[in-house]
Amino acid sequence: MSDGPMRSRAPQSEQGGRRDRERPPLPEPLPHPVVDNHCHLDIADGDWLETGDAVARAAEVGVRRIVQIGCDLPGAAWAVQAAAQHAALAAGVALHPNEAPRLAAEGRLDEGLAEIERLAQAHDKVRAVGETGLDFFRTGPEGRDAQRTSFAAHLDLAKRLGKTLVVHDRDAHDAVLDVIDAEGAPERWVMHCFSGNARFARGCLDRGAYLSFAGTVTFKNAESLRDALAVTPRDRVLVETDAPFLTPTPYRGRPNASYLVPVTVRAMAEVRGDDLEALCQAIDANTERAFGGAW
Repeated sequence: MSDGPMRSRAPQSEQGGRRDRERPPLPEPLPHPVVDNHCHLDIADGDWLETGDAVARAAEVGVRRIVQIGCDLPGAAWAVQAAAQHAALAAGVALHPNEAPRLAAEGRLDEGLAEIERLAQAHDKVRAVGETGLDFFRTGPEGRDAQRTSFAAHLDLAKRLGKTLVVHDRDAHDAVLDVIDAEGAPERWVMHCFSGNARFARGCLDRGAYLSFAGTVTFKNAESLRDALAVTPRDRVLVETDAPFLTPTPYRGRPNASYLVPVTVRAMAEVRGDDLEALCQAIDANTERAFGGAW
């Protein structure tokens, strides 16, 4: 089957230069399969990995399922197509919070939201509405009303369709919870690439969230994030790559891929003092619950 088109948005290193293009080696396989619950296979770094190759490499190390997230209209359509073609994939569809102000400025936000609703119902492997949310890092005050409008609309859509809500939060912790409180949390929701401290973790958990941890938990300067991981109950922990971004240490600066999930999971087990196999089993079961069952 065709992998479909890739978008050539090549990621940059954290230092702003071109990434080292050497592929990290496959890590030791995990003792029990887990799911990479947030990946962007459509965002290609040149010839980094085609979708089929990415899926196969991940399966070799115990990452047998992946949630492909679409962040704009072309990406959402691609996610649905990819999930239909690859048994290992499920899809999430949404307008990213930084996409919403752009569409609003063009007078196309309502049109875009209507298309996301159509795509969310296009295939039974579309399990999530997301990533949506708030991003106060890249969008200034002039675009935040559009972000909030879009976030509330996605939240409503997730509830109406019984889909999982996947939330992006960058520099907007309290504002995200304000929207959740105002609109009411859906039955299932995930804080993607959790970036807060232990206090914020408890606030999300109190509202029913699953917390998803990425390669950032391995970064040297991420002690508050590790504190959040340590206080998260085992039945609410998920893992993701956000690939091709947020590559875990010691490969930080290279493009990420789902086959590197074991690096992050081993670091998570160490932080939590968990048995690795028990943590893997929990992550696998949690992901099924969070995304409405196996696919």
